[in-house]
Amino acid sequence: MNREIKVKPKKRLGQNFLSQIGVVKKMIGAARIVPNETILEIGPGTGNLTAELIKTGNPVIAIEKDGDMAEILRQKFAGAKNFSLVLQNVLEFDETKISAPYKVIANLPFYAASPIIRKFLESGNPPRAMSVITQKEVAQRIAAAPPKSNILATAVQFYAAPKIIAYVSKGCFWPAPKVDAAILLLAPLPKEGERADKQFVENFFKIARAGFSHPRKILAGNLAQELNLPRQEIIKQLERNNISPNARAENLSVQNWVSLARAFDL
Repeated sequence: MNREIKVKPKKRLGQNFLSQIGVVKKMIGAARIVPNETILEIGPGTGNLTAELIKTGNPVIAIEKDGDMAEILRQKFAGAKNFSLVLQNVLEFDETKISAPYKVIANLPFYAASPIIRKFLESGNPPRAMSVITQKEVAQRIAAAPPKSNILATAVQFYAAPKIIAYVSKGCFWPAPKVDAAILLLAPLPKEGERADKQFVENFFKIARAGFSHPRKILAGNLAQELNLPRQEIIKQLERNNISPNARAENLSVQNWVSLARAFDL
């Protein structure tokens, strides 16, 4: 189907079009769409996923950065009353203007997946769910748990619960990327309490970034160096929060970081 469309995928835009309907249906199924939800698609490309989203009957907003692809989509879905197209870089899109509850379902460009995910999870109007395709390694990093945690997992899991739904072979795309992919489901946590407190959020990320500043080094040393605090004070707060002074950042859960953000008012 893709090869009938006279367009050349643009490598600089990370265009690898999803061609397998089975993968498309898994993405949609994972999102559990219900009536009256808006569906936001990012980088619809030639519209294989878009066509299935339109069939749900829910309003579909597609954000496409490439003008050539946007024109193809306009022609292809000219008769779809529940479809609208926005020609824009998604990182500049204002999702706070979406009035109805919405979900993100998208085959994300691999190079921009992390900032796109962070944008929507950190938003004042986050989606009810995100069912997205990312590079396999990125999905695994986001879903990682102690003792293999990392700064990306910590940042994402502060806002949402991640789950890898399925792995996707690179042969399911046209053109085929160099690496395999994964369907990643993100269920945002309620934007209330500390997650809605701007000062607490800034404190949380300052401490987490300090902890992961030198991943192979002991957490206490990283925090003392990066936060400019006495090492003994750091050790005392770690012990108070049931964290070993010899732990590394990768050993900590998100709740551990939350406890430290409460302990250190920076």
